[in-house]
Amino acid sequence: MHIIKWLFVCSVLISVTACKEDQKTQSSNIPAPTQDSATWVVEKAFEAHASASLSNSITEFDFRDYHFKVTRKSGSFSYERTHTDSAGVATRDVLTNAVFFSERNGERVVLTEKDSSALVESVNSVVYFALLPFFLKDQAVKKTLMGTSSIKGEPYFKIGVRFDQEGGGKDFQDEYVYWIHCTHFTMDYLAYSYKDSKAPDGLGARFREAYNIRKASGVRFADYRNYKPKAAGRPDIYTFDQLFETGALEQLSLVELTNVKVHLLQQ
Repeated sequence: MHIIKWLFVCSVLISVTACKEDQKTQSSNIPAPTQDSATWVVEKAFEAHASASLSNSITEFDFRDYHFKVTRKSGSFSYERTHTDSAGVATRDVLTNAVFFSERNGERVVLTEKDSSALVESVNSVVYFALLPFFLKDQAVKKTLMGTSSIKGEPYFKIGVRFDQEGGGKDFQDEYVYWIHCTHFTMDYLAYSYKDSKAPDGLGARFREAYNIRKASGVRFADYRNYKPKAAGRPDIYTFDQLFETGALEQLSLVELTNVKVHLLQQ
């Protein structure tokens, strides 16, 4: 038991040392990938972002034309998205850990399985990105420390994430990479692959850069500049930090949250 603990500590120390030396992610200097080290980095990011507070909270924000209300308490959750269109039609979509339903002007709407699945994915996706790194500690998340990287002269841990099929959701085969600062432990960049029917291989990829950092009730939030590769094809998302540094990505859009509020609940 002492040997296992010692090996884990050594692995973390090697990674931290590599980060402090501002190394590039090349095969000659990437530490051996470990899941224990990734867990340690994510725990530190949780502290830096005050993400644990979201476990018992009501978070509200506006994203594009929608208002979101995210309630989490004692392991249960409720995600509510509301919108009123130009014709005055009020839409309300509600996703909980038990049910999903949609309303139009207060009346429940009968949805096909396909439409219901699309709405669930849409609501869940916005909440997932808005509250990061909160969801990186979910049981279905398989995270690995892939090494260290340098972006804009700053050192980062590079965390690769995949998901177990059980509990990983409809898109459990998607992949993510998170760049977490080696000393501040802030999650400043991320990349992900996703299903894209328009792409030749059925997959697309994006890179996001955090900006407009602010806090609500002590919890760190960010907006993102959203990038895509300039060249045709789909490069490995694990190389997106290098593509970003060399100008091989182009900005596609902005991902902005407004009117962010967090009400912390008693446990």
